[in-house]
Amino acid sequence: MILEKIASPVEIATERFTLRPVRKSDAGLFALYAGDKRVAEATQGIPHPLPPGAAEAFCARAMASGGEEDIWVMDGTRSGLPEVLGVISLKKMDRGQSEVAFWVAPAFWNHGIASEAVNALVAANPQKNCTMFAEAFQDNPGSARVLTNAGFQYLGDAESFSVARGVTVPTWTYIRKLD
Repeated sequence: MILEKIASPVEIATERFTLRPVRKSDAGLFALYAGDKRVAEATQGIPHPLPPGAAEAFCARAMASGGEEDIWVMDGTRSGLPEVLGVISLKKMDRGQSEVAFWVAPAFWNHGIASEAVNALVAANPQKNCTMFAEAFQDNPGSARVLTNAGFQYLGDAESFSVARGVTVPTWTYIRKLD
């Protein structure tokens, strides 16, 4: 049996930063930023407090080839910004679909970083999707604005579990057709 090695995510340039594959050296800044309660509570899967070794485990998972999710770092070094501004990912689904998820470090909130990253990822469409989905917690209208500014359309209300909060949280679900 021959196993096909799936390439790591491609680099995607934006005006101010680069979306690049995760590196082992990113773990320290991931721990710093994802360890912030505000970041963790805005995501489904980041626990708070962040357990020891969680950032290193995230890097290892992100760097493994052939996973169900492609993960990029928002790297601002080429324009004098920090090496890690946040993270964006595409989780593979069936039938040419994926789910977009992202977080940005609080120091870079309200600077258009998330919007620039989502727009660049949609434009590049590295998984050659015909449809992308995304969710935003209803108490996080900033993330909802990022999605609608990137051409995502409101699909309906739902709910998702937040590990950091330890509860199910109401969400807005969005869709972006690409074909």
